[in-house]
Amino acid sequence: MGPFVILAGVFAVFIPALMLPGPDFIAVVRSSMTRGTVAGLWTTLGVSLCLGIYAALSLAGLSAILIEYQLLAWAVRILGGCYLIYLGFKLLFAQPVRLEMREHGDKPKGNPLVFGFLVTSTNPKAIVLFTSVFATAVTESTPFWLMLLMVVLVIGSALVWYTLVTLFMSSAPIIRRFQHLQHWIERAAGVCFVAIGGRILSDARNPVAP
Repeated sequence: MGPFVILAGVFAVFIPALMLPGPDFIAVVRSSMTRGTVAGLWTTLGVSLCLGIYAALSLAGLSAILIEYQLLAWAVRILGGCYLIYLGFKLLFAQPVRLEMREHGDKPKGNPLVFGFLVTSTNPKAIVLFTSVFATAVTESTPFWLMLLMVVLVIGSALVWYTLVTLFMSSAPIIRRFQHLQHWIERAAGVCFVAIGGRILSDARNPVAP
């Protein structure tokens, strides 16, 4: 297959998967609406960098490792599910905090970049996506420049999409409309994280096919 055909096939799957709501989307929306544009952009960067790392690892043979060592794949699912449930309960029981508009130069409290990176790094669906699509889309004859381009496009696509999400969700009209609902936004995000984590743990109980 030519480089264009490989890229078209891979990103025909990746782009829709990127845009579907999931832990990454929830994390960016939560940071943007409850902490402002700067925090949302930092979360976006954390998510995008982690997706790029997953893509690079997949192209380097992560899928072969997870297939060979199925206990490792099971452990990844368990740890990812547990972290998402922990994060969900943390959001559910967070105390209400007044939502304030932040200027672009303000530095948000905490570390939203780490938050975005950890949410993505413990999302087994991202691992499955990359190991099943990216790692199987290339062969030993695939040039290095094409694999590098795939990683760059993954990061660039995530940055563009989640930056748009951040700018929309942290805009002044949206913030004013949801100012009195920000605690419920936290709770809704918490419920989503717990539900996703629970589903992951439930799926992990199923035996892995040889």
